[in-house]
Amino acid sequence: MNTTTVSAAPVLHAGQTIRRADRRLGVFMLAPALLYITLLVALPFLLALFLSLTNSSAGSLEFSFVGLQNFKNVVASPVFRRALRNTFVFTFVSQAAVMVLGNVLARALMRPFFGKTLARFVILMPWAAPISLATLGWLWIFDSTFSVINWLLKVVGWLGPGQWYYWLGDTTLGMVAIITIHVWRMLPFSTVILLAGLTSIPNEVREASAIDGAGTLARIFQIEIPMMRPILTVAVLFGVVFTFTDMSVVYLLTRGGPYNSTHVLASLAFQDGVLGGDVGRGAAVAIFLVPVLVVLAIV
Repeated sequence: MNTTTVSAAPVLHAGQTIRRADRRLGVFMLAPALLYITLLVALPFLLALFLSLTNSSAGSLEFSFVGLQNFKNVVASPVFRRALRNTFVFTFVSQAAVMVLGNVLARALMRPFFGKTLARFVILMPWAAPISLATLGWLWIFDSTFSVINWLLKVVGWLGPGQWYYWLGDTTLGMVAIITIHVWRMLPFSTVILLAGLTSIPNEVREASAIDGAGTLARIFQIEIPMMRPILTVAVLFGVVFTFTDMSVVYLLTRGGPYNSTHVLASLAFQDGVLGGDVGRGAAVAIFLVPVLVVLAIV
């Protein structure tokens, strides 16, 4: 009995040592991510929240607290309300188009055909290309004088004599151009994720559905999409968050014009806080992005 007691103690001690080592290893592995989030997410957010409650301006270290006055001024601004509406339209229209077209491309890439590897490479190019360089190309495509799209529409007969679209000089067409470029840019990301989801479905499932007489639409909506739901959720979440906070296409293409009609919240915050020098107002505009992103993360 004494022998059992003596031998059990070291085993218990060894188990505790292993658990402590595992905990230390877990903390050690988690530390870089926590440091990254703290330095690049938490601290900038707290700083933006602090600045939104002040009348801080660029080039000056003097400021005073104004409470919620910046938020009141922002909400009362018609430019902000237009930017808020544009943000939701830009996000949800582009994401819907990205998911639908990504699904079509992913299914096409699953089929065997000549040049399949080259096709996958070409599809990934918009995602790999620098957005500034790509937008310069699109600026030429949508140019008010030398628009490639307008010339193509004339060739096919969709534009009559004297008709000409000023893509970047019109409120509606400007948003159409912005959404088009963003869909082109995000499509490879969605396609790769959806292709991974489709290839993860066993062929036996598709063969069984074919034997049971399921058609193409039934197989897609009743079998494949439910099985891909976790991957679809990740793709939609990343796409919505990235789109909702993105300002690069808007800034490079229209800079929010004409007459501030194509601004989204991110570009408006940049214009007010950085270009306009009103740091407090710009921070207040940026803070409005947070509630939507929190809701998306929870849902």
